[in-house]
Amino acid sequence: MTMGKKGILIVVALVVSVFFNPLRAQVKSAHNPIIFADVPDMSMIRVGDVYYMSSTTMHMSPGVPIMKSKDLVNWQLVSYAYDTLANIDELNLDNGKSTYGKGSWASSLRYHKGLYYVTTFAQTTGRTHIFTTKDIERGPWKVTSFKPHYHDHSLFFDDDGRVYMIYGAGKLKLVELTADVSGVKPGTTEQVVIENASAPAGANIGLQSEGSQLFKVYGKYYLFNIVWPKGGMRTVIVHRADKITGPYEGRIALQDLGVAQGGLIDTPDGNWFAYLFRDFGAVGRIPYLIPVTWTEGWPVLGVNDKVPESLDLPASKGLIPGIVASDEFDRKPGDRTLPLVWQWNHNPDNKLWSITERKGYLRLTTGRIDTSFFLARNTLTQRTIGPKCTGSTFIDVSHMKEGDFAGLALLQKKFGMVGVRQEGARKFIVMVNAESGKPVEVQRVPLSQNTVYLKVECNFKDLADTANFFYSHDGKSWISMGSPLHMAYTLPHFMGYRFGLFNYASRQVGGFADFDFFHIEDRISAKE
Repeated sequence: MTMGKKGILIVVALVVSVFFNPLRAQVKSAHNPIIFADVPDMSMIRVGDVYYMSSTTMHMSPGVPIMKSKDLVNWQLVSYAYDTLANIDELNLDNGKSTYGKGSWASSLRYHKGLYYVTTFAQTTGRTHIFTTKDIERGPWKVTSFKPHYHDHSLFFDDDGRVYMIYGAGKLKLVELTADVSGVKPGTTEQVVIENASAPAGANIGLQSEGSQLFKVYGKYYLFNIVWPKGGMRTVIVHRADKITGPYEGRIALQDLGVAQGGLIDTPDGNWFAYLFRDFGAVGRIPYLIPVTWTEGWPVLGVNDKVPESLDLPASKGLIPGIVASDEFDRKPGDRTLPLVWQWNHNPDNKLWSITERKGYLRLTTGRIDTSFFLARNTLTQRTIGPKCTGSTFIDVSHMKEGDFAGLALLQKKFGMVGVRQEGARKFIVMVNAESGKPVEVQRVPLSQNTVYLKVECNFKDLADTANFFYSHDGKSWISMGSPLHMAYTLPHFMGYRFGLFNYASRQVGGFADFDFFHIEDRISAKE
C-alpha cells in the first residue's frame, strides 16, 4: 500500500502537532466517582477559576470541611467552618451521651460581595448556624446562629439584594433572612413554595424530596432536590420558576445508579456539570460529576440520561494527600498542630493529647474511665478511601495502665479494632470484631515487648466491604489477627468507615500511648 503526497503531509502535520503539543498526546480523562471517599451533601461554588466545596461530617470535630480545586477533579482540604459546634454533653461524649449521625448536617456554601458564607443546621443544637469569612482558606470565621434549624436549607442571595433560605422535606418552604444573614428578617413569615416537591417521581415515595439547592441561571430559578421512590432508586428532581416564590414546575432530571443530591456548577469556559453523590456501601457516600446541557430552558443531566464513567476533565492524581494523608507526627515551626485530614470523633479533650510531649509522636492520655469505644474521647480519625486502602501505625505502649486499650480501629457502628490491652503486668495484642452489633474479642496474643506495628486493610471494590487486621514486631513481617470484618454502612452513624487512633481506660486513668506515625496507602497487600 502506497501513501500519496497528501497522506504524507497529514502524517507530518500530526507528528509536528504532537511534538509541539506534548500535552495533547498525553490527554487523560477523569473518571467517576470523582472522589472515592465519604464526602456527602456537597455544596459547591466557583470564584474566578477556583472551586470550593463544603461537605458533611456531622459528629466530627472540627466540622464542615472546605475543599479547593482548580479542575473539579483534584480536591484538597483547606479549611473547616468551625473547630467546635457547641460545648454540650452530646458533642463532648459526656455523661453517656453522643451525637452519632447528627451534629451538623448538609451545608450551603455561597460567595457574595467579597464574603464567603457557610450555613448548616444541627438537630443536636436545634439551631441554624452561619459562618462567614473574607478568606475561606485561612479565616478567621465569624459565627452566628439562630433558631430553628432549617432542614437541608439552601442559602440564596437574589439579584435585588434580598436573602432567602429554601428548606424542608416534601413540602418546601421559603423564608427571608436579614441582609447580614444573622437571622429571620423581622416581620416576615415562612411560606410554602412547593406543596409536594416529590410529585414528579410519582405517588409511591419513600424518602420525600429534600436536600434543596437553589440556583439562578439565565434569569430563571432552578431548585435541585433528591427523592427516593419506594422500590426504586435515589432520584434527582429539578423544579424551575420565573420568581423565587413560584409557581414551580418540576421533572425528573436523573435516575441512574442512585446518583443524586447536589446542584449545578459551571466552568470559566461555559461548560456545566452537576455535582451529586452515590451511596456506596461501607466507604460511604461518594461524589460524582455529571455533564449538563441545556434544552428548552431545562438542565439535562448525563449522557443519554446515564451517568458517564469518564469525563472531559483532567485525570485524578489520587486522594493522597489532598483528602487523606500519612502523618509522621513530626512538626516543623509554622506547621499545623494537626493536618486538616484529621478529625476527632466528637469534641476532643485538648488536655489529654499532644504532639509535643514526645517529639515525633502523637500521645493519647486517658483522663477518665470509659465503658465503650463509642464513648471514648480523643479518637483521632481519617476517612478510608476506595477502591482499596491500608492504614498502619507503630505504637509504644510502655506507659499504659491496668485496663487500658490502645490501637488502630475502623470506626462505624459495626467497628473493628486491633490494639494492645493491658491486664495487670501483662500486655496482649487483641482484635475486636463488632460486625454483629456487639464487640467480640476474637483473638488475643501475648505481647512481650513495649512496641508493636498495627495494620488494617480495607477492600471496598465492587462493594466487597471487607477489612483484615494485622500486627508485626518489625514492620516487615505481618501476622493476620482475628477475623475479617464485614463492614456495613449504618444509619445510626450515617458515615463511611474511618481509620481511628485510640486509647481509653476501663479501670485507671493517667496512662498513655505514643503513636509514631500513621500511614495510609491506596492499595492492599492481599491478592485480588
